[in-house]
Amino acid sequence: MIAVVEENKIMEAIEKANILVEALPYIKNFRGKTFVIKYGGNAMVDDRLKHMVMEDIVLLKFVGINPVIIHGGGPEINDVLRKLGKKPQFVNGLRVTDRETMEVVEMVLTGKVNKEIVSYINRYGGKAIGLSGKDGGLVTAGKDLSNGDLGFVGYVKDVNTEVIQLLVREDYIPVIAPVAIGEDGETYNINADTVAGEIAGSLGAEKLIMLTDVEGIYKDYRDKGSLISSLDIKTALSYIEKGIIDGGMIPKVLCCINAIEKGVKKTHIIDGRMPHSMLLEIFTHRGIGTMVVR
Repeated sequence: MIAVVEENKIMEAIEKANILVEALPYIKNFRGKTFVIKYGGNAMVDDRLKHMVMEDIVLLKFVGINPVIIHGGGPEINDVLRKLGKKPQFVNGLRVTDRETMEVVEMVLTGKVNKEIVSYINRYGGKAIGLSGKDGGLVTAGKDLSNGDLGFVGYVKDVNTEVIQLLVREDYIPVIAPVAIGEDGETYNINADTVAGEIAGSLGAEKLIMLTDVEGIYKDYRDKGSLISSLDIKTALSYIEKGIIDGGMIPKVLCCINAIEKGVKKTHIIDGRMPHSMLLEIFTHRGIGTMVVR
């Protein structure tokens, strides 16, 4: 019986070694490259997943990849607004943002969520520094009127990556909140997916990885066997036109397309609810989720 147990332990150790060997060519290929990670969804809410994601990001850094994190924080913002007696309002997925709401958004994103992510990364041995689009003129915002006047809702007018590159050169992991200042001096709330795509494009990132609450893109969401592992820009746009890609997945796919057109090599929409989903996507032959490519 003891011999069987020992043999099982040896087999488990060999399997772990095989996994490391499988990851080796990916580590070699991606060493020194920049990965922009849009961190959001259930991975930010579930405490167990939160710790796993932070550990995975630190691992990426230690194998020579340069992760840059852009995060959301919608549920936390909603909680604070409700405590203040304000009902969160949205139009086409964009938060209606009056001046008081903008103050809450900035307080929660830059003062709470951002610093929490930084503290987790530091706890697991990484070196993280929290930023917003305001720092170092990283993001310049414009007022977004595409859905009417929603208040202090912005779009990315310009990106200056100097501060990100400075931190990466010094081995820090930048953690960025999607709040930016406009040329009018006002502070704007910008969709985190949009900020991630624009920053990834400006950095010429190797990958843009979007952690979501779905497994990826399906040809038919009722058929779990129809998950699309990879699609190009032309196919993605045709799927949007046909309604195969719809709802909240449309802005994510358009964000991926925009990033690719600005120089990002590959973009990934993966399920942040799955433990170690980033590592499975990056370091295994099979991968998970959906990859959008040129």
